[in-house]
Amino acid sequence: MRIIPFEFLIPRRPVSLQTKKRENLQAWKNFVRVEAEKVWQDRSVIKNGNLQLTLVYLCDDFPADTDNIIKPIQDALVGLVFQDDSLVSDVESHRRFMSDRIDRINLPSLLQRAVDTGKECVYVKVSESQPLEKYL
Repeated sequence: MRIIPFEFLIPRRPVSLQTKKRENLQAWKNFVRVEAEKVWQDRSVIKNGNLQLTLVYLCDDFPADTDNIIKPIQDALVGLVFQDDSLVSDVESHRRFMSDRIDRINLPSLLQRAVDTGKECVYVKVSESQPLEKYL
């Protein structure tokens, strides 16, 4: 399996898995899926392999917990990008405040553009998992 990294931007504050308003969670998942569809387009659903999901949440004050934004985003990609979320074997989730200085130089170009907007968003990348020793 060879997956070219797939990346897209969710131009909105994420909704936490722990939200008390369940309708907001479903609306968020639908929004994430629509944003992913814009980039994924007509590619085939990934049916096997080991995937890595990388998230970068650029936030304002009072952000959602990073662990609570992973599952809704991952769920939104099921059936579009990957057949089942069991294919995701590695997850990286990062949160950075827009008010902090962020060195853009070595960031992917899509994430650079997100930093430049100064608005809350989530950068999402799906790629092949790496050997364990690469992460340690």
